[in-house]
Amino acid sequence: MASTRNEFYALVLVCSMVATCGANFFQDFDLTWGDHRAKIFNGGQLLSLSLDKISGSGFQSKKEYLFGRIDMQLKLVAGNSAGTVTAYYLSSQGPTHDEIDFEFLGNVSGDPYILHTNVFTQGQGNREQQFYLWFDPTRNFHTYSIIWKPQHIIFLVDNIPIRVFKNAETIGVPFPKKQPMRIYSSLWNADDWATRGGLVKTDWSKAPFTAYYRNFKATEFSVSSNSFSDGAWQSNELDAYGRRRLRWVQRYFMIYNYCNDLKRFPQGLPAECRR
Repeated sequence: MASTRNEFYALVLVCSMVATCGANFFQDFDLTWGDHRAKIFNGGQLLSLSLDKISGSGFQSKKEYLFGRIDMQLKLVAGNSAGTVTAYYLSSQGPTHDEIDFEFLGNVSGDPYILHTNVFTQGQGNREQQFYLWFDPTRNFHTYSIIWKPQHIIFLVDNIPIRVFKNAETIGVPFPKKQPMRIYSSLWNADDWATRGGLVKTDWSKAPFTAYYRNFKATEFSVSSNSFSDGAWQSNELDAYGRRRLRWVQRYFMIYNYCNDLKRFPQGLPAECRR
């Protein structure tokens, strides 16, 4: 098991050989909306977003990325977070934009957050998978990562893979590989749908709601770089240890998978679901 585990984490070591950027929120991000509700402090090492009844807040990266690994540690809104959404995602711009999403759907105190993931290609999404987390994401910081390569996109939580979206262009499914994307995050009110389909509304007596960010790291992948002749870059699959962890998460913590939703797709499941 140790050898396969080492192979899985070799991807991180390979990536560290290339353009790894440590976190300083002042240097790497712009606070884009929400006025004083978005703050950078501790010398650029910590960022917070807040939501009140008037407005939410958000930020975006100064630079764009085309392939790479993005890591960010988040501590989500504590207590009664029903109606709130903390979004953390990569996106390009325009009507045919690409997007890779983490969204954290708040809930009433004591009930678990729902981690909502989605992939947009050429402006088309509808590829949702949702999960409960196996820990309380409001008590401590946890790492949420996206590995974006020409072969696949991997979503990870604390370095455990929870979802893999493979390149299926050979069967006509578009894949995001031409449009550079920025990193975005926002905290906003979505009580018309976020919690139990909109049945539970935001309790504004608990405002402001605040989420915290730290330890951002971006590792850019260069497809033309000789560094990526290594199998960790070329491989289209997780290793055995990574696949076991992925199965564990999807068996015990996945609560929705668009590929199983026959009622939603009466004319047939999307092509990538039939592989």
